[in-house]
Amino acid sequence: MIGIKIICVGRLKEKFYTDAQKEFLKRLTGYCKPEIIELPESLLPPEPSEAEVLRALEKECAVIERKFTAGAYLIALCIEGCAIDSVGLSNLLADCAGRGESKLNIVIGGSFGLHQRIKERANVRLSMSKMTFPHNLARIILLEQVYRAFKIIEGGKYHK
Repeated sequence: MIGIKIICVGRLKEKFYTDAQKEFLKRLTGYCKPEIIELPESLLPPEPSEAEVLRALEKECAVIERKFTAGAYLIALCIEGCAIDSVGLSNLLADCAGRGESKLNIVIGGSFGLHQRIKERANVRLSMSKMTFPHNLARIILLEQVYRAFKIIEGGKYHK
């Protein structure tokens, strides 16, 4: 069974988000070994300079990299990544499994995204949409889409 570690900068605070996360993690346990790693977001002033943002991204990058599972396939969620549909995500997961990838790391950055080093290290860069979502919602959407991908792979009725 494939292990999927979702590494997130920022914490879920609202109960409706934590409830949704709990529900999708429960559903996913039938298909994979899901794990959520929450990391603190760097505190920045209301209007940070480019240098301040870069320092924050470097700091977050170092913490993120320490959480990577050795040898895991890395997916970075970033705005400049390629957009795929639900079937495309199911194909990506199926291809990983077919190649014997037993560990996946998926990274969701903070308010200012991900450091370039993580993007360059990633096997795949994905964009969830051209729209901007709060990171809490993006996490729930990601969990739902991973669940949907497994249902597509199994041929279940969840995906229409």
